[in-house]
Amino acid sequence: MHNTVKNLLDIENNIKIHLNKLNINNNPKIIAVSKTFSSDKILPLIQYGHIDFGENKVQEAIEKWTEVKKTNPNLKLHMIGKLQTNKVKYAVQIFDYIHSVDSEKLAKKIADEQKKINKKIKIFLQVNIGNEEQKSGVSISQVSQLASYSKEIGLDLIGLMCIPPLNLNPESYFDKMNKLNKDLGFKELSMGMSSDYLTAIKYLSTYVRVGSSIFGQRS
Repeated sequence: MHNTVKNLLDIENNIKIHLNKLNINNNPKIIAVSKTFSSDKILPLIQYGHIDFGENKVQEAIEKWTEVKKTNPNLKLHMIGKLQTNKVKYAVQIFDYIHSVDSEKLAKKIADEQKKINKKIKIFLQVNIGNEEQKSGVSISQVSQLASYSKEIGLDLIGLMCIPPLNLNPESYFDKMNKLNKDLGFKELSMGMSSDYLTAIKYLSTYVRVGSSIFGQRS
């Protein structure tokens, strides 16, 4: 068994044990964040049957996944990085989910471009939950407005996403996100990475974005 598959199974197992211990009924999906990793690391996971993969850059995703997706049409590709409006046209062609929508301008551009190719992409709104100046994301006070706008223009909005402040305990941020997500009536919640996915699933994250714990450290 390839070590990336072994790592994935370990994570799935950790999640099960953790949720059982907490007596929480949640079955989160693991997005294998494959950015910067080459196909030889990714293919064993595809062969094993894993379907959710995450990329940060549109160009890299197109180069790596265009052919692979033709032969594996059930794969789901998640855009988890910051998306520039000038890249949207290309992003909607390759991605099935976009986790980083944080403005009306970006939402509108996605709505326009996906209409052209008759595709419905699943959308998360990225929330700047730690209110950090340097970080992407819509502020908490603006989330509900952006959600209404996104639905009005026909986006398939499924939930919220966040990246909590680095080096702080993420628990209170995940708790806040879970409440916000419920208040807005969403079913899906994208939060948790290699370092904090067990905390995220406690607060009902349904998509965890795990890279280094599956693929190893990036060079």
